[in-house]
Amino acid sequence: MTYPDHMHAMVLKKTGGPLVYQQVPVPRPDDHQVLIKILACGICRTDLHILDGELDRPKLPLIPGHEIVGTVVKTGDAVKGPKPGQLIGVPWLGYTCGQCRFCKQGMENLCDNALFTGYTIDGGYAEYTVSDARFCFVLDERYHQPGSAPLLCAGLIGFRSYRMIMPTAKNIGMYGFGTAAHILVQIAAAQGKKVFALTRDGDIRAQEFAKKMGAFWTGGSSDSPPEMLDAAIIFASAGELVPKALKDVGKGGQVICGGIHMSDIPAFSYDLLWGERSVRSVANLTRQDGLDFFSVLKDVSVHTQIQLFKLSAANEAIAGFRNGEVTGAAVLVMD
Repeated sequence: MTYPDHMHAMVLKKTGGPLVYQQVPVPRPDDHQVLIKILACGICRTDLHILDGELDRPKLPLIPGHEIVGTVVKTGDAVKGPKPGQLIGVPWLGYTCGQCRFCKQGMENLCDNALFTGYTIDGGYAEYTVSDARFCFVLDERYHQPGSAPLLCAGLIGFRSYRMIMPTAKNIGMYGFGTAAHILVQIAAAQGKKVFALTRDGDIRAQEFAKKMGAFWTGGSSDSPPEMLDAAIIFASAGELVPKALKDVGKGGQVICGGIHMSDIPAFSYDLLWGERSVRSVANLTRQDGLDFFSVLKDVSVHTQIQLFKLSAANEAIAGFRNGEVTGAAVLVMD
């Protein structure tokens, strides 16, 4: 397959500044990489943390974006699969060393030497990208649509968060109802769980959206759910939700912090944690998480609600996503 020498991309020159729309050379894949013609790339909350400097070790200049769906156009000499013409998904986890103690213990999500798509390596706010083939997922053609892009992070890391909950949990709280929650609520409802969605206080539009996507009950983050929760997942980056969620879960309840960044957690009395309640964070993902997630999607029908933006309009899309003006997921499309 042929491809041009140059491409358009949105480039972050310095944190806190806008992305710059410019032409850059099309990257060339090394031995283990594939060159991908990007169909779409989702905008993730993590992208905002990178742009704002809250995740403070980005490669600069940087092409952000780590929810990528596209077609392979060229492979490196050592790539055994995928092949040119195949649809592929690129997630946040872009490389692990395979040699550190975490990799050797099957916890590659904690790798000491990991690289991350759209953070420490260039990502998908561009017409083409390269990615290590060993960390990509070959996708069925049914995923050949922009709505598949949010599955590659919001879906994957949301799924890892969800799997940390005990299988016996029935009542599950989701604090912050954005891209990840609107995917996850569909899986949970299909598996017979009751999801209690807590949004920003007064955000009626988000609550109506949560109800539409399958939530059993919706309310503001200051509200108390009408039933005791067995577990809670916090997707919002607000640390004050940790003691609130501990208050809402019963004995033995789990509070899972599903974001990569969170504001400071305020002090709280021990009685909120007592009763063998637990608080746990989620860090990145493993390749097995991805395989398991797409396996679950064979039996559960998940529909993403998306708003499409041209690549050149990425700054406007990010502003709308940041301000809560986008319901569901914001996705950049390249054609």
